[in-house]
Amino acid sequence: MRIVTQRVKSASVTVEQKQVSAIGPGMLALVGLHHEDTESDLQYCASRLLKIKLWENDNGAPWRQHIKQKDYEMLCVSQFTLYGTLSKKNQPDYKLAMKNEEARQMYNKFLDMLRDGYEPSKIFDGKFGEMMDVGLVNDGPVTMVIDSREGMIGTQTSSISLSDSDKNI
Repeated sequence: MRIVTQRVKSASVTVEQKQVSAIGPGMLALVGLHHEDTESDLQYCASRLLKIKLWENDNGAPWRQHIKQKDYEMLCVSQFTLYGTLSKKNQPDYKLAMKNEEARQMYNKFLDMLRDGYEPSKIFDGKFGEMMDVGLVNDGPVTMVIDSREGMIGTQTSSISLSDSDKNI
């Protein structure tokens, strides 16, 4: 699972010239599902997304507070193109993206996980499988990528230990 998240002052989704979602300060999360993703990928990304510290604290120290501490909103947008690759002819190929119906079910599970981990009224989304106009006003800009394939590998502990003399290098 891959998420591109942006800290925003506002964001919205419009489908067929009708606004379907809008938020004030918070984050916009573009959500892509890999064809091999499982529920553990969803859990990993939901947890990271709710805990990512993109805002300063009350004392002005940067990168100290997450969305829940700020009481901000989140707008999620399904985006299978996050798993696009380019062919030798520079044509997009989406074979790594999860197929439509399975992706719809997994995306809805992901939204449920976010709502379970935060206030349900603070989690918004676009229209799965529709052509969407996504508008946003970046705050920063601040953009981060969360990838369950990279993250779950990166969280494994190493068996290498440093001697006391190596630690001062």
